[in-house]
Amino acid sequence: MPAVVRGGRRANVASAPKRNAGPKGQGRGRAPARNVGGVPGKVAALGRLDLTPRAVVISICAGVAVLALVLATGARAERIGQSFGRGMDGLTTAMGLTLDRVHISGASAEATPAIQRALAVQAGQPITSLDLDALRANVEQVGWVKSARVVRLLPDTLIVDVVEHDRLAVWQTKGQVFVIDGDGKAIPGADAGRYPGLPLVVGAGADTAAAAILPLLAERPRLMSRIDALVRVDERRWDLRLKDGSLIQLPATQQEAALIQLDALDQRKRLLELGFTRIDLRTEGQVAVRPGT
Repeated sequence: MPAVVRGGRRANVASAPKRNAGPKGQGRGRAPARNVGGVPGKVAALGRLDLTPRAVVISICAGVAVLALVLATGARAERIGQSFGRGMDGLTTAMGLTLDRVHISGASAEATPAIQRALAVQAGQPITSLDLDALRANVEQVGWVKSARVVRLLPDTLIVDVVEHDRLAVWQTKGQVFVIDGDGKAIPGADAGRYPGLPLVVGAGADTAAAAILPLLAERPRLMSRIDALVRVDERRWDLRLKDGSLIQLPATQQEAALIQLDALDQRKRLLELGFTRIDLRTEGQVAVRPGT
C-alpha cells in the first residue's frame, strides 16, 4: 500500500508479510526435484518398449503375413496390368483414338514398301498404345533409311519422316553391282538398274575412294559428261574410261592438279575432241597422248 501523506509528514504503513516466510529460525523450503534428462515423465515412459517374448513373436508373425500378401499380389501383377491395358485400349477405341492413316514422308518409291512392312501397324488399333520408339527402331533397320522420326498425331494419324542414305554411285566388283552411299557403303535392297544416271565405279577399293574423286569431276561437267566409268587400278589410282573408248590415266596423288591441267588443255585446244585413245597424266606436269589409229 502506498504511503499516506498527512500534514506534510509521511506516515509509514507496515508492509505485508512476505510469502512463504516462516518463523525465524526455520530454513527455506526445499526446491522441487528437477528432471535431469529434460524429458517429461510421461514421454519418458512412452519411450520404453515392452519387448517381452510374446510381443516379439507377434511382430514376426505380422511381418511374415505382410510378405506373403506382397508376393501373392506380385504373382498377379502382370495379369492385373494386362487387364488394365485392355481396359484403356477399349476406352481409347470408344473415344475414336484409333489408327486410320499412316503418312510416310522423305522416302523413295523403292523404299516405301520396306518401310511399311517394318512398321507392321494395322488400321483400327488404339493409337495411344503404339510404342513410337520401337517403331522408329524398326524403320531404321530398313537398309534405305539413315534416320527416322515417328510422331503420333491424334486422333488417328501416324507420321513417319525418314532420311534415306544418299546415292553416290553404282559400284561394280567381282561381277556384282551395288548402289553405294556417300560413305562408300552398299545400300541393302537398292536396285542398281534403277539408277542409270549414277556414275559407275569399278574394281576393288572403288567404293571407298569414290567419295574423293567424284566431287572433283562434278566441278568439270564437260569432262564428266564424257565419262562412261571410273576404274580403280591397284587400289591406288583411277583410269577414266570415256564413252568413245578412250582412256584418261590419273596419278595416284595430286589428282586435282592433274584434272586442272587437263581441263585447261581441253578449253584451249579441245583436247578431248582430237581422237586420242589415251591421255596419260600420271607424271606431274606432263601430258602424254596416244593418237588414234
